[in-house]
This record gives sequence, C-alpha cells and structure tokens, in this order.
Amino acid sequence: MELHGSVRVYPGPAVKIPVNEPETARAIFPTKANHWPLFDPVAVRSRGIKPRVNERWCMNRVVSHKTRADGLTRREFLAAAGGMAASLAWSAHGQPTPPTSEPVIDIHQHTNYRDRTNAQLVAHQRALGITQTILLPAGRLFGLDAGCGGNESVMQLAREFPKEFVFFANEVADLPEARQEIEKYLKRGAIGIGEQKFNVESDSSYLESIAGIAREFRVPVLMHFQFGTYNTSIERFHKILEKFPGVNFIGHAQTWWGNIDKKHDQTVLYPTGRVEPGGITDRLLRDYPNMFADMSAGSGLNALLRDEEHTVAFMVRHQDKLLFGTDCNDALGRGPGCQGAQTLAAVRRLAPEKKIERKLLYDNARTLFKLG
Repeated sequence: MELHGSVRVYPGPAVKIPVNEPETARAIFPTKANHWPLFDPVAVRSRGIKPRVNERWCMNRVVSHKTRADGLTRREFLAAAGGMAASLAWSAHGQPTPPTSEPVIDIHQHTNYRDRTNAQLVAHQRALGITQTILLPAGRLFGLDAGCGGNESVMQLAREFPKEFVFFANEVADLPEARQEIEKYLKRGAIGIGEQKFNVESDSSYLESIAGIAREFRVPVLMHFQFGTYNTSIERFHKILEKFPGVNFIGHAQTWWGNIDKKHDQTVLYPTGRVEPGGITDRLLRDYPNMFADMSAGSGLNALLRDEEHTVAFMVRHQDKLLFGTDCNDALGRGPGCQGAQTLAAVRRLAPEKKIERKLLYDNARTLFKLG
C-alpha cells in the first residue's frame, strides 16, 4: 500500500505546488522539476483539456481525496486529470488494453482500501482480467495508513472466493505479539507475510524475527521501503538477505523503485528522468537469488515510465524476478483513473517479448507463491 502527498490547487497561472499531506489518491501532471509538479488549474476547470506539456510527462503526484479543487469534486478532478494518464499508459495502442483470456496474477491488493467495499474490489479485479489476487492485510494497528483491512478481513474474502483470492498474514513488526498473530493466520492458510510497512530499520532485530517466521513456514515476505518512514536504511537490507538466504523477499514502494537509479537521491520519493543502472535495487535483484520486485502502485508505474529505454533493459535483466501487482484503490478497474490498468498496459507495451510479458504477469508469481 502506497501513500503520496497531496496537491493544493490555486486559481491563476501554472505554479509549482508543494506536496505535504498523506490523505491521497493518484493523479498525473506534467513536470519541469525533479519532484515538483507544474500544474495549470485552467486545464482542470475545463474538465478534459490536457494541460500543456512543458518537457515530459511523468507519474509524479496526487490529489487529496478530501480536497475540492476550485469547485470540482475529487471525482471530477481525477476524471479531468485522468486523460493525461491515458495518454501515457495507452498511447501505443490508442485505447485501454482490454482484459484477455491469458491468466494474470495480481500480487498486491487490499480489502477496505480507502473504504472500498469487497464487492467493488471483486468487480475491480474482474474488470482488469485478473485471474488470481493476493490480498495483503494490515496489522492490528495503523491499517497500513489507508484504512486497509486486517488478517481476518483478507482471510474471509479469500474463503468466499477461493478460486480468485489468496491471502498473506501480517502484524506490526515490533509488537511483542507479532509472531503469535502471524503464525495464527499462516496456519489458517496464508501464503506469505506482508505488507510489512512499519517504522523499523531494514536490518533490525524485528525484521529478523519476521524473517525467522517466514523461514519456518517457507513463505515469502513483502516489504514496503520508504525513506525515513518504513523499513528505513535500505542500503543495509542486504544483511537480512544474507542472513536468511532461504527466505524470499519482495521489494515494493517509493524507495525501492527510486533505487533502480545509481544516482538516486534518497529524499525524493517519485524521481523523474533518465536512469543510470546499478542502483541499490538493481544490485539486490542481481546479487541475491532471494530478492524479488513488486511492480505495483504509483512508484512501480513511475519506474516503468520515467525512462522506457531503461525499463526494457531492466525487464530483460530481471525477467525472472519481477512481479505484477496493482495496489490500486480504484473501484472500477478500467478507465484513466485506474492506476492498476495503467500498470498492466505499461507492462504489455514495454515487455520486449511475449515470453517476458507472461513471466511478469503470471509465471513468476505462480512459481514464487506455488499457485495452481
């Protein structure tokens, strides 16, 4: 689960806008700077006319789900901004990629995500053509900072639709009862641990304890890396990988994807521009057989789109390590407001060959999670 900042919209000419609020939903804007959106409010008020492109397009920032922008509701605002998203993700074909008969595994979804109902989640996944979904619960505290459902919630939905959903177990890593809670749901059928999104160091004793449970139950762990906030000091995470070589870990979120770039500034959560290979993420995927990558959320989509030439080479280089996920709180599963649909379209467009596309969308997940 991934949070961004929010954008305050002011009347007048295009301006740079700081991003500093956590209650958000995703949108796309043209940019001139590394981490400041440049936004023309007039274009949004016109509800459908794209803002002028100054240098390049990027998936960068978001609009608060509580904000009314110059008289527009959030839904109206995102509908207008969504046209820009469509031009990014679907430009190669001129239209959204419809669901196909080929199986697709989504490794990253949540119940109760921003108050989305289970019925809406099921409809969203079916509209995308997802054949099997992994549900990631929150621990008993914090709700992954998005009101996401806990262990009982994901287990119940998976039991209601056993052919379409499976589930992980989770708990706040530094709680004394974390082991007991996680083991309880692993024994009830959970196939992994996560989303581990808690304020601990990446090589902490708390994560060693989580890894120990994963080793005992032979399940993977999905990690949310975010500078200064969650699983911090990613540069030290290799110690965990080395200490637990038999445990598979899956990297996710802003700091994970920012570090595909060797020159990444750790303080920037949504970097733009060309990528120099050899960043921390690139090296972890290359050097450790037990490290995998979750392409979901705005950070994953941004990584795919910011330097498409690099993306193609990255897909080739790590074709056996990359896993498709949505981490999308949209209720429809289609249209320019659905980030999951954009990620799916980007993978299909950028994968250099069909074999690699199938690995990213299905084969790798089926193998890693031992799915039928």
